[in-house]
Amino acid sequence: MRDTRESRLLLVLLIAIAFALITVDIRGGEDSPVDGARRAAATVFGPVENGVSSAVDPIGNAIAAVKDSGERHTRVSELERENAALKAKLGSDDRNRSKIRQLDSMLKTAGAGQYGIKGAQVIAIGAAQGFSWTVTIDAGAGDGLKRDMTVLNGDGLVGRVTTVGPNTATVLLANDPDFTVGTRMERTDELGFASGQGDQPLRVQLLNGKAKVKKGDRLVTFGSQADKPFVPGVPVGQVVRVDPSGGDLTRTIYVKPYVGFTKLDVVGVVVQAPRTDPRDEVLPTKPAKPKPTPTVTVTATPSGPPADANGSYEQ
Repeated sequence: MRDTRESRLLLVLLIAIAFALITVDIRGGEDSPVDGARRAAATVFGPVENGVSSAVDPIGNAIAAVKDSGERHTRVSELERENAALKAKLGSDDRNRSKIRQLDSMLKTAGAGQYGIKGAQVIAIGAAQGFSWTVTIDAGAGDGLKRDMTVLNGDGLVGRVTTVGPNTATVLLANDPDFTVGTRMERTDELGFASGQGDQPLRVQLLNGKAKVKKGDRLVTFGSQADKPFVPGVPVGQVVRVDPSGGDLTRTIYVKPYVGFTKLDVVGVVVQAPRTDPRDEVLPTKPAKPKPTPTVTVTATPSGPPADANGSYEQ
């Protein structure tokens, strides 16, 4: 439309009509004469508005979601860090509790045998290609350790010291094939020599081929001259199998060691031998056999016919 005098008059007229309609609509309230026109316009343009809104709202929602996601991610990261720290603390506490239990058990064993010990921790295991069962402990010459000292823990005999450095030492474990220790039976005092067989039970050759042995019998170390490499009375294990006696000069038995060689942690090196042989004092107390529960049998006595009022019974 050209900018003429007529067009300007038309624009002014339309503006005046618009103001007049607005004034009428405001004054009319709910009964406004233009309410029908408004509804018709809403019917026509409403779907268009909804479509635009549907197209625009996801963008707004996505922006809000990204913002919320950032906040949630930050909180999740904080929770993950707190959870990791808590797990580390609990794990550390569990390890500490385990070490305390092991140390307490070892001190009881040392006290029962009157062994003077130096506590240490296993820090390495021997090379698998060496075909030997050895561990390295974090104590050495600076702690008073010497070669051929007995090593034990709360369960019993661990091994003997073979190599000593300034701050560490190597221990040959009792289940190593090159390991041999003199043993004594708890009940019969029969003597023998136990040899390691890796992850199999110890093989014990009893000096008496006619020795009476049964499954469950227990053994301790017999001790060595000058208490090296073994002090007496350290628990070794209990019998799990006995070979039949064939009239040989010796008899073979198999003993399950008390010590779990695959899970060693806290150990003690005997730096001072006991003044006297503790014999079987260091062995754990055998559990008491449960007493049989007495059975009481109650026999009911059949009752007779009821008495009458005079105290006599009906026949």
